[in-house]
Amino acid sequence: MSSTIKGVDGKLRCHWSAAAPEFIEYHDTEWGYPVGDDIRLFEKLCLESFQSGLSWRTILSKRENFRAAFSGFDFKKVAKYDDADIEQLLQNEGIVRHRGKIEAVINNAKCAVKLAKEEGSLAAYFWRFEPDPNSQSQIQPQSVSTSIESIALAKDLKKKGWKFVGPTTVYAFMQAMGLVNDHAYGCVLREQVEKARKQFKRPVS
Repeated sequence: MSSTIKGVDGKLRCHWSAAAPEFIEYHDTEWGYPVGDDIRLFEKLCLESFQSGLSWRTILSKRENFRAAFSGFDFKKVAKYDDADIEQLLQNEGIVRHRGKIEAVINNAKCAVKLAKEEGSLAAYFWRFEPDPNSQSQIQPQSVSTSIESIALAKDLKKKGWKFVGPTTVYAFMQAMGLVNDHAYGCVLREQVEKARKQFKRPVS
């Protein structure tokens, strides 16, 4: 199967973007563009955790519900959630009502507060795990589900107390947040994302 597919506008895109109507906009405007905002980084890692065992379409369709339920993924606010909040979330039909994953978001929010304080920002921490461009160029886009860097990041996060952050979840996070450019060769967005990555100012602690 080809790694790209021609859209209605005649342009080639990553093949997965045609799997659902809502994927096109997500593919064209978000996936792979570098992100340095702590809230967005925390949100994406949480959503990837919720996706475990499910489809991204399910999570994407509920994203606004997740944002409303988890205070816009402001981790400083989520870190203060208590048992009553958990029970309320478990009754929320607009999200994935999985107790373990809900509790993990709250746990991870507390870890995020501590990590941001230690590192200056979540962004400064996460971007330290950006792969070397030379090593990344040896990997065919979308051909792997983990990497040396995602394994290292997942291991470090778990050491710091984070939950539901395995290497596959973390690699999907890295793809989406632009730590790697995993758009297929020939995809109309690959060059745009690469340009954005070159212009992106890496956050430092």
